[in-house]
Amino acid sequence: MSKLSQQEEKELISFIKDWLKSHGFNQKDLAYELNIKSSRSSEIILKIKEFHKKGGMFNVAKNLIKIEQNWLNNIKNDYRETNRTQPYDQLDIDSLINKINQDTIR
Repeated sequence: MSKLSQQEEKELISFIKDWLKSHGFNQKDLAYELNIKSSRSSEIILKIKEFHKKGGMFNVAKNLIKIEQNWLNNIKNDYRETNRTQPYDQLDIDSLINKINQDTIR
């Protein structure tokens, strides 16, 4: 594959920064997903160049999509865990009050 031109590299860096911001993530999060030790832009772009070398822009996009899907799945899983019903939610309280009312009528 051909190398990224300086213009393509600039555009890709700009895209990645906007992409991270739109999802509420930062370069450190991306570095973790890319399995690299440093979150510096230069290290991230080296990894992106590696993807490009192995399969062009298609491979870059494929890897970024995989990361985004992982983030979205983690957000969904976190949402499910935090929104599990508590032992006494509103329906439980309503049913308890109904039961108390029935018991007091008898």
